[in-house]
Amino acid sequence: MIEPEEGREREAAFARLDGPYAEHQWLWRFFPAESGARRDFLFRSTEFDRGRRYYVVAEREPKSLDSPWRVRVKHYAPQLHEGQRLKFELRANPVVTTRRDGKARRDDVVMARKKRLLVERGISRWGDWKTADRPPEQELAAEACTQWLCGSGDDGSSRAGRGGFRVVDHSLGVDCYQQHRSRNHIRFSTVDLSGLLVVEDPATFERTLREGIGHGRAFGCGLVLVKPV
Repeated sequence: MIEPEEGREREAAFARLDGPYAEHQWLWRFFPAESGARRDFLFRSTEFDRGRRYYVVAEREPKSLDSPWRVRVKHYAPQLHEGQRLKFELRANPVVTTRRDGKARRDDVVMARKKRLLVERGISRWGDWKTADRPPEQELAAEACTQWLCGSGDDGSSRAGRGGFRVVDHSLGVDCYQQHRSRNHIRFSTVDLSGLLVVEDPATFERTLREGIGHGRAFGCGLVLVKPV
C-alpha cells in the first residue's frame, strides 16, 4: 500500500502526478527498472480521509522513496479454496475485442451497446433519442458491464469463469462508469464493480488476483480486491 505520510498530505498531493496516464508513470518511481522493462505490478487508487491511497500487487517490493508518500509492504499469500465466498471490488476497463477491416479493435461495451440501439432506431446521436423508451445511461452501463464480466462468450465461458470464480446472482454492483479523454478524444473507460463471488478454481483465481482481469492494467484497472464475507 502507498499512501501519504500523516501530516504531509498536502505535500504528497503536490508530489503526485495526476490523471490516469501520469499516475502510472509516477508509480513507476516506486519500482525502478530499466527502460522498456515489463510492468510487473497492478494498482488501484482509492480516496480516503487523508487523500489518495494506492493498493498495489507486485512481483517485487516497491522502494521507499525520500518523499511524503509512505510504502507499507505485506507478503501477499491469499488462502483460497473451492466454494469460498468473498466480497470483491474491481475497477475495470470494460472492452471487447472485435475484428473490423481485418484488424482487431477494442470497443467499449457501453458505447457499443449505445451504437447498436441507435442503429436499430435509425438515429445517429444519443441526444437525438427523445422518446421515453430511451434507457438511462446507468441502466445501460449496468447491463453491458454485467454481461462483460458474467455473460458467456463464443466459447461458452464467462470472463469471471476464466478467472476462476463466479459472481453470486444479483450481487453485482456497477458504479462510476466514466470515459477518460485526452484532447477531447476518448481513450478508455472505467467502471467500478463490486459484489460477492465464489471461488471455483483456486489456482486460476490466485493467478487472477496476481495478474488482474481485463485490459487497462497500466491505468489502474484489473486489480481484484477481496476480503472475507
